[in-house]
Amino acid sequence: MTVETPNRVIKQHLIDPEICIRCNTCEETCPIDAITHDSNNYVVDVDICNSCMACVPPCPTGAIDNWLRVVATDAYSLEDQFSWSELPTEQELPADAVEAPAGEAAEAPQGVAAAEDDVNAELEGLPSTAAGASIPPWSAAHPYINLYTHKNVATATVAGNYRLTDEDTDNAIHHIVLDFGELPFPVLEGQSIAIFPPGTDEQGRAYHARQYSIASPRDGERPNYNNLSLTVKRVTSDYDGKPVRGVCSNYLCDLQKGDKVKVIGPFGNTFLMPNLAHSNLIMICTGTGSAPMRAMTERCRRLTKNKAFNGKLMLFFGARTERELPYFGPLMNLPKDFIDINLALSRASDKPKRYVQDLIRERAAEVLDLLDDANTCIYVCGLKGMETGVIEALKDAVEGAGRNWPEVHAQLKSQGRLHFETY
Repeated sequence: MTVETPNRVIKQHLIDPEICIRCNTCEETCPIDAITHDSNNYVVDVDICNSCMACVPPCPTGAIDNWLRVVATDAYSLEDQFSWSELPTEQELPADAVEAPAGEAAEAPQGVAAAEDDVNAELEGLPSTAAGASIPPWSAAHPYINLYTHKNVATATVAGNYRLTDEDTDNAIHHIVLDFGELPFPVLEGQSIAIFPPGTDEQGRAYHARQYSIASPRDGERPNYNNLSLTVKRVTSDYDGKPVRGVCSNYLCDLQKGDKVKVIGPFGNTFLMPNLAHSNLIMICTGTGSAPMRAMTERCRRLTKNKAFNGKLMLFFGARTERELPYFGPLMNLPKDFIDINLALSRASDKPKRYVQDLIRERAAEVLDLLDDANTCIYVCGLKGMETGVIEALKDAVEGAGRNWPEVHAQLKSQGRLHFETY
């Protein structure tokens, strides 16, 4: 227990509300529930936070990485933080201020260390950041992040908006192309942007930006054009099936060619593809989680034309039916010697219910062959519920061959070869 001394100075961990895109990664990652949120801000409870740093690497924007020196007795409360629209400036400390001893309140509890060391921890309900790497592949290209922020918003023009799924299906998924004209907006496959929907919430505050994965490769949706694409599902119900209108998804799906859109980003510096001609990619996704997989696949396809890519691609793609699977037509037209496609359909009328983890188990031998190649990276994107199933399927494949899954898993993470992005 820390003995309180007069004017003891601490470094208080705070989240920048101007940069934060409310993706919930920090709250999910925090192993001691020090982070919470309301409809306005994500905040850190100074009475709980122990500066373990578990939340810092997964944050896509860097909003989490802020520390202000304050007198401990005057630390910012949750109520203070909930009311902010920007971080306060650091106040001048009193002349008799005493710095907290080095390391005080910064040691991670045993549970945090265990979450880092126990490679099976994600099966106990820890978030995906415990299962995946917090570093990119060593050969990945350098990503630019936070080029445009709340104070410096980029404007893009809608170049196209196309529905991907059949009109009579429940899932209305759109492919939306945004053009930045002469405004520099460099992106890499696996990154994301955030969109500001117009209007205000019930409290009269402007809506926060919503994050979307980029579905096009680095050289543009149209090659050598300064544009990009998004894969957006129109949200009309919540996870429990109750009617709800997604503010930003409906805004985006209703956009017309020529409309202007406010954008910030790009975000993301770990969910990046390797940058070597002989790299192999295992891509596992569901629904709109196909966006980064499409970007990576299209990047490889364009490189193949110039014989600049000769690696292997293996895709596990889950959807309810073929008609609700984004990009189904173009995907099935890709050469079989270019990409190994495995479709998991959970509601096909003429087939048994299957999920991506089922197909991973069926293709365990081929998956293992790729895992044994140090040039192979694995990417998982889609609904959060798929994380545990995928990890368990990979574990079964490895252990079925008499291998030690904790060792393999630890190696994949330390080498930046296993990545999760779920929502």
